[in-house]
Amino acid sequence: MDIILNASLPRLREKLLEALQAVLPIVAIVLVLCFTIAPVSPSILLCFLLGAAMIVVGIMFFTLGVEMSMTPMGERVGTLLTRSRSIPLIIGVGFVLGFLITISEPDLQVLANQVPSIPNMTLILSVAAGVGLFLVIAFLRMLLGIALPPLLVLFYGLIFVLAAFVPKEFLAVAFDSGGVTTGPMTVPFIMALGVGVSAIRGDRHAADDSFGLVALCSVGPILAVLILGIAFRASDSTYIPPVLPEVSDSVELWQLFHEGLPEYIKEIASSLLPIVVMFGVFQAVALRLDKRTLGRIAVGLAYTYVGLVLFLTGANVGFMPAGNYLGQVLTGQSYRWVIIPIGMLIGYFIVRAEPAVYVLNKQVEEVTDGAISAQAMGMALSAGVSISVGLAMVRVLTGISILWFLIPGYAVAIGISFVVPKLFTAIAFDAGGVASGPMTATFLLPLAQGACVAVGGNIVTDAFGVVAMVAMTPLITVQLMGLAAQLKTGRRRAARAAEPALAGVAAYADWPDDDIIEL
Repeated sequence: MDIILNASLPRLREKLLEALQAVLPIVAIVLVLCFTIAPVSPSILLCFLLGAAMIVVGIMFFTLGVEMSMTPMGERVGTLLTRSRSIPLIIGVGFVLGFLITISEPDLQVLANQVPSIPNMTLILSVAAGVGLFLVIAFLRMLLGIALPPLLVLFYGLIFVLAAFVPKEFLAVAFDSGGVTTGPMTVPFIMALGVGVSAIRGDRHAADDSFGLVALCSVGPILAVLILGIAFRASDSTYIPPVLPEVSDSVELWQLFHEGLPEYIKEIASSLLPIVVMFGVFQAVALRLDKRTLGRIAVGLAYTYVGLVLFLTGANVGFMPAGNYLGQVLTGQSYRWVIIPIGMLIGYFIVRAEPAVYVLNKQVEEVTDGAISAQAMGMALSAGVSISVGLAMVRVLTGISILWFLIPGYAVAIGISFVVPKLFTAIAFDAGGVASGPMTATFLLPLAQGACVAVGGNIVTDAFGVVAMVAMTPLITVQLMGLAAQLKTGRRRAARAAEPALAGVAAYADWPDDDIIEL
């Protein structure tokens, strides 16, 4: 165990630098706003800064912990399930896995606490059932080799048909549920399951089909909450904004975070426990991993636990009140439109601080052997999230229904999917779910809620939907990146095919190659 801990120290330093690069731009933007056009109280600013420090350390531990534990656990379980070749086993275990992992997802807890019209447990159980069902569908798609685009047409068509019969209070919450479900707990495990399942197939499309699980698992919660909206009579409870902190000294500041820590220590323990127990059952029955591998996984789980506790404490105690107050201040002024470009700027950088985005980018780079770099994926995601936050702020200021954005957006995304290489389609729809994680739920959503309060809008219909918008636009930007790569590859192949012919003509006519190229 000591050897494993010592070996991980250099990696921790590497992860610390990555976390600083992700979080510092957000801190810089907020500080510039606070010292110029959006003054905040010292209490809120200090809470935000301490929260940022906790988030940096949390991301450092979490990203290394996922590599050491969640990824190998998911890959081995996925491989074991596929080897069994038992469809009933895959269906049963797949549903249980999806259900348990979703209940464990911290993002979903954050969203449920902010939704005023639906009891927390009712929302969480509905979403978990949706994820479990669609994880089974995703498994079957991979094993049977079914293309992803037709399934997306079918399921999103069903979603928008159901949306016509659902009370407007449920619409934005339903689409937000699809985004937050695929967060830091769910994504590493589900993506690793996909790699494990595809490893057994061995055909040339197996690597392509290793992506797409997150995409389908994002559909299940939307359908589940839409059905809940038709069957469930929403309560009349009103939105309760986050409490703005007031501290007079450093001891009170620490006390504020100290009070929040036990809650998240307990919450993350209960979140990780089902996954650990489930993996323990697999280990006892079939996996039989050696002690060194188990030790590495145990250390990784400890890092994951510490990282998530620090991350969520910093995000909820420090970032959420700051986001809400900034939204109120920026939109409470005469030039309230400034919330749109500022929201876009924050959105561009905030996606880099999402823990699960790192996992996706790294896996994309590994599966494609560097053809799609982590940096290129990051740029595409940042551009998509920036656009989506800008559109979300337009909704907050105008009260336009979210369907006016989602229907054209998904129509374009699904339309492109039929001409883009299917690997890019699967990656894009996975990226949409991954981009909308805890940073979106704890900073961008409160920012929109604060802005909505300042303009006198309806919180449930106008502010909710930010997560849904963030989940939509990467579908387009990542696929456009794939389309550009495809066109570039096509031009290169055409050029290579033309080279022998041109060389032959040059030799025959004794012309220099440069003259032929000019012609």
